[in-house]
Amino acid sequence: MYVIVVGCGRVGSELAHRLFRQGHEVTVVDETGASFRNLHPDYRGRTIEGSVLSEEVLRRAEISRAEGLAAVTNSDTVNAVVGHAARAVFGIRNVVVRNFDPRLLPLHQSFRHRVVSSTVWGAERIETLLHHPEEQSLLSLGAEEIEVFELRVSRGWAGRTVRELLSGLEAVPVTLTRAGIAELARPESGLVHGDLLKVATVAGCLTELQARLAPEEITEET
Repeated sequence: MYVIVVGCGRVGSELAHRLFRQGHEVTVVDETGASFRNLHPDYRGRTIEGSVLSEEVLRRAEISRAEGLAAVTNSDTVNAVVGHAARAVFGIRNVVVRNFDPRLLPLHQSFRHRVVSSTVWGAERIETLLHHPEEQSLLSLGAEEIEVFELRVSRGWAGRTVRELLSGLEAVPVTLTRAGIAELARPESGLVHGDLLKVATVAGCLTELQARLAPEEITEET
């Protein structure tokens, strides 16, 4: 896959190196040549210095044949404009933009971009871990709309099923681990106290799931 990374700060340089290491063809574009010093010494992809808002610079990066573009500068405005141009002008469907300032997240949403907001994600994850140290977010997908969590089955749910636990929630079971052995979790899978259940949920669903697993609430229901 040929990918253009716009912005060579900490995020851009790390992304470029990871993509290059996986065997992808990568071009990094930044308006400041000194920024390329952030790149890993092993990086052997292309670098282009110039205005990232310049059509001529993007054409030098061969954007017409790019299969993906990531706009990850420290400017939300620049990321939004570059992302929009990549999709609307050059027809690139696989575009991801970085949200730097959470207050400007609506800007990206208005363009219907796929967005990664490390500040929002980080704050939410820290909040979750502080309130629920036993639970762990394993993976975020898309613009963080879907997450995979690992949850421990409480005593009150022993003998019940995954279907009962997730009933009415926008959640899909992934795996069920018991005594160190993992298997695909199915709706009819029975639960045992101490099981580790990985669940993919939409944003906002975790709170309800946590409430269901709370021992005191399960006691009232049973």
